Amino acid sequence: MQKQREHWGSHLGFLLAAAGSAIGLGTLWKFPYVTGQYGGGLFVLIYIFSIFFIGIPVFIGELILGRRAQRGAVGTFEALGGGHAWKIAGWMGVAASFLIMSYYSVIAGWGLNYVLMSLNQFYENKSAADIESIFNTLASSADITIFWHFAFTALTVAVVYPGVRHGVEYWSKRMTIGLLVLLICLSAYSFTLDGFSEAIKFVFYPDAQRFNVSGALEALGLSFFTLSLGQGIMLTYGSYMKRNEDIPSTSGIIGVMITFVSILAAVMIFPIIFTFGATPQGGPGLVFKTLPLLFSKLPGALIISTSFFVLFVFTALTSSVALVEVVTANFMDLLGWSRKKAVLFVGAASFIVGIPSALSDTNTLFANWQLIYGKNFFLTIDGLVSTWLLPIGGLLIAIYAGWILDPADSREEFEKGTKFPWLYRPWLFFIRWVCPFGIALILLQKSGLINIDALLNSQ
Repeated sequence: MQKQREHWGSHLGFLLAAAGSAIGLGTLWKFPYVTGQYGGGLFVLIYIFSIFFIGIPVFIGELILGRRAQRGAVGTFEALGGGHAWKIAGWMGVAASFLIMSYYSVIAGWGLNYVLMSLNQFYENKSAADIESIFNTLASSADITIFWHFAFTALTVAVVYPGVRHGVEYWSKRMTIGLLVLLICLSAYSFTLDGFSEAIKFVFYPDAQRFNVSGALEALGLSFFTLSLGQGIMLTYGSYMKRNEDIPSTSGIIGVMITFVSILAAVMIFPIIFTFGATPQGGPGLVFKTLPLLFSKLPGALIISTSFFVLFVFTALTSSVALVEVVTANFMDLLGWSRKKAVLFVGAASFIVGIPSALSDTNTLFANWQLIYGKNFFLTIDGLVSTWLLPIGGLLIAIYAGWILDPADSREEFEKGTKFPWLYRPWLFFIRWVCPFGIALILLQKSGLINIDALLNSQ
């Protein structure tokens, strides 16, 4: 007999937990970096368009499936039928969340380390080369990296351990609100910098000469990633929703929140970059190698630098909580484990599996990995997840929600509690036709099977 399903204590709690899960590290460095790479304004417009016309329909589909089944990611497809093969979509989401958590905690652990370093004002009297060397030393220090990897994993487990209402919801509300407050304060400070007007023009002014068509697919993929789609998160969070909650309007609100935070992150970071003539870098480089140098040149560097890295950790934690919850919920559903047992097992397993990622730059484990596979272990797992697991899982979910789930069931779940029942038909069109086509293009481009720029230029 299935146990009574936990539910969110309040609608606001669900909103902030879902938004927090989507506001991950990507909003602090990936969105600004990719925006810079693809020329700013036009990329941002396509990203926003992709959020609302492809990302949100899939987001709604995941919530509908989760709330209908009242199960975790794998159990959802088992409960709703359509054949055992569809459980692959659920397992891909669980695998993606587990693998992301295994290396996500390494980056977040560095963030914890930089909070301590900022309090010690490590950047004082340091050149750009010195600050970059400090990060390289950290990344190559096996014992320190493992320590912070463990610390962040333990912090995540401590939040998820008490349950949905007293753990995930309670802390997600506080962390997401704290994250927004810190982000708004730092963005307000960026408003006073000399490079602010140049940054605003770059972020919001569409310039077709700085853009190529593959950037549109990158914007589409980024919108998919920032909404936490294809990871089983919204399937799981949807299963905790009450029957009278409005799925379409809730999804729209979360879409607006994600868009707002992404743009706010860009408005915070680009003025700093333009003020000091820096060049946006991808991934952890922007956060750990460039920004500390820039912070050191600002008044109140201790407060600004420490606040930024606290924000960085909050951002990571709101996502890691969701990643652990996905895997935990499936062990509880499929094996009948207690929450405490499942959380501790998932935490321990993600820490162990994350050790090779933590040691990727140390040459103490799998020293020849990069020679054989072309990338270090960390980047190999990241590529596996982002190139294959997330898009394929998202594609399967879109097809299942649009074509396999009984239309009477999807309509009932969509319209239950909503003030906008007329949106069902437009949603069904997008989930059946637009979303699969868009996701398939991402898969083809990312896998190298097509090069959209070369194809169009050859015409």
